[in-house]
Amino acid sequence: MNDIKKKTLISTLSLFFQSGYSAILGFIANLVITIVLSPKIFGIYFTVLSIMAILNYFSDIGLAASLIQKKDIHQKDVSTVFTVQQILILSIILIGFLSTNFIVNFYQLPPEGKHLFWALLLSFFLSSLKTIPSIFLERKIQFQKIVFVQVAENTFFYLTVIILAILGFKLNSFTIAVIFRSLVGLILIYIFSPWKINIGIDFQSLKKLLSFGLPFQTSSFLALIKDDLLTLYLSKTLGFEILGFLGWAKKWAESPIRIIMDSLSRVLFPLFSRFQDDKEKLKTTLEKVVYYQSMIIIPSIFGLILMMGKIVDIIPKYSKWSIALPYFYIFSFSALLSSYSTPFINFLNGIGKIKISFNFMVFWTIFTWILTPILTNLFSGFGFPLTLLILSLSFILVVLETKKQINFAFLKNVFPFFISSLIMFLIIFFSPFYKFKTIEFLIININLGIITYLLTLKILFNISLLEEIKNLWKTFQQ
Repeated sequence: MNDIKKKTLISTLSLFFQSGYSAILGFIANLVITIVLSPKIFGIYFTVLSIMAILNYFSDIGLAASLIQKKDIHQKDVSTVFTVQQILILSIILIGFLSTNFIVNFYQLPPEGKHLFWALLLSFFLSSLKTIPSIFLERKIQFQKIVFVQVAENTFFYLTVIILAILGFKLNSFTIAVIFRSLVGLILIYIFSPWKINIGIDFQSLKKLLSFGLPFQTSSFLALIKDDLLTLYLSKTLGFEILGFLGWAKKWAESPIRIIMDSLSRVLFPLFSRFQDDKEKLKTTLEKVVYYQSMIIIPSIFGLILMMGKIVDIIPKYSKWSIALPYFYIFSFSALLSSYSTPFINFLNGIGKIKISFNFMVFWTIFTWILTPILTNLFSGFGFPLTLLILSLSFILVVLETKKQINFAFLKNVFPFFISSLIMFLIIFFSPFYKFKTIEFLIININLGIITYLLTLKILFNISLLEEIKNLWKTFQQ
């Protein structure tokens, strides 16, 4: 148990480092490319990524998740997963390549868009070769090694994009960067987790793996329909430019979620799977996740809402994104609420209640596709953000369903951080410093917000952030 705790702590900290590092690097890259490139090019990039996400869905049918969730695996399981996955991937790449002209004509992509699509197909194949080595590391909860690979990939990707965008490569900046990232990641993952490729299919093993994999992948398919297929719909309905504004707003609004919850999710799924027979351990882990998630995410999103307008005004040539600020504010509130669905969906998947999480995905998918066209027709670009805001309220249903599986405290782990963040928001908003639009006052406001939040937590709720970090470290060391 102590070994698992230490591995979990190291893995979680490694993932947070990777997310933080990538966020900073991504922030710099986004600043550069959103200054240099137009919203239309951003829209094309998001569209092509969504096409690839749809192709990517059919590459796995849930087999990788089955290997992670399975208590014990054998060589026949590994070779079966790899062989089936490669058959699927090579078939999809062939279909994708043959569909190039149709995709280019349907979305009226420029030649650079076609080249980006081909680069993503190549990246798709190279990434598939990383699956088995990554699974071995995830099962051992050695995410720090996966993190190193991801850090290297992101460094090559963002630096290449920045340099080429400045040199005037425009959309081709992404094309070249995608290929570099894939090659770097493939080489490094095999250094950290060597695996001799084995080909072969054991149909008995395949049947057992699919019993978990197919329901799991079906949920992924619904997420695909809900998110990436919707992006293709919006790009065709609203055009690349508005999609670029929506993509920019959503990306920034969800940045705290991507940093915190994506890292936690990677660790939580295998961790909950390990503890699925220990209800007390599950309860304690779930409450701590909600507690620390709230401590970081709520003030981060409130702070972003306060500062994003200032950032757009301060950065040179960034005012073109001011049109997207209303989208950003709506996305921010929906991101905050929906973030409370993530740990509980991971919990349900981890303890094998895949059908419950699947039902939620069905609900979200159906209503996303019902509401988005209606609200888009009524409110144009605001339709999609409003849809997400409405559906994000369903996190309450996810919490209640999880409580049926295990009794845990929710509100008491959220309330102190919500109140402290709200007080921070009001103090900054009415501060005399807030009206100024210079980098100096932006820094003052950020520091004032951090101090206000920490003092409010201490004075009203006797919570010290430093002490909480120490306690968290001690918990994992016990």
